[in-house]
Amino acid sequence: METLEFVIHPDGRVEEKVTGIVGSSCAEVTAAIEAQLGPVISAQKTSEFFAQTETVQQKDATAAKVHSQW
Repeated sequence: METLEFVIHPDGRVEEKVTGIVGSSCAEVTAAIEAQLGPVISAQKTSEFFAQTETVQQKDATAAKVHSQW
């Protein structure tokens, strides 16, 4: 589940926490909101940012066999 959490402090600071989005795509999701809130003073990346999506490829076993008539 993707979640965006914003905490606005009395002094105007805004904390943003993104969960459930793997990789750097979280920056794309939050870019428009951050543009409206103002400049980002600091950012702390979570382990989800550094995680990579896993792609599994399956080869057809019959295609790997070579039929030779030699």
